Amino acid sequence: MTTKLIIGNKNYSSWSLRAWLLLREAEIDFDEQRIVLDLGDTAKNIAEFDAAGRVPILILDDLTVWESLAIGETVAERWPDKQLWPTDANARAHARSISAEMHSGFEVLRASMPMNCRAMGRKVPLPDELTADIDRVFEIWCDCHKRYGGDWLFGNFSIADAMYAPVVLRFRTYGINLPETAKFYANRLLESNAMQEWLVAAETEVEVIEHDEIGQ
Repeated sequence: MTTKLIIGNKNYSSWSLRAWLLLREAEIDFDEQRIVLDLGDTAKNIAEFDAAGRVPILILDDLTVWESLAIGETVAERWPDKQLWPTDANARAHARSISAEMHSGFEVLRASMPMNCRAMGRKVPLPDELTADIDRVFEIWCDCHKRYGGDWLFGNFSIADAMYAPVVLRFRTYGINLPETAKFYANRLLESNAMQEWLVAAETEVEVIEHDEIGQ
């Protein structure tokens, strides 16, 4: 089966990171194609693969899947041996819930702290709305650590970890102080071989997307 992932800039594209990290941590072989974002021909280049016009896009032979959660679900179905959702039904429902919450929520965090891997040391104001989003992420991580233990949110790596990976990078960029239980999880993810590979690639990119360079 041909497996291809279309992504955007590694420095900026949080949604691309989710799908890419999932495949890499699951040790699934895939071809990668990067489309530079925020250029005049970006929409045209993405539309060659999917009319929705957004990355990431997963291509499995003649099947095209877009949106990170849909990609995650599809990968979990096609490679059941990778156990990308928890095997316990209650834990699986919990993992799906927090993944969906990340997919549709945290609007203030996304807008105030855009993912920017290279921008270490950036600072942004922390109004109550942003602090509430940050505290909710901490609550999720700490609750998972208390319930399931292990290195990842649900013991073993899962789709939920891929969904929260860009938040780890946001907290790293903007110097957010983490409680100890949240710090353990963030450090585990940052030290993974896959995340280190992503960060090294992000450092080599030369493109600059101005609206993601806030807080300079």
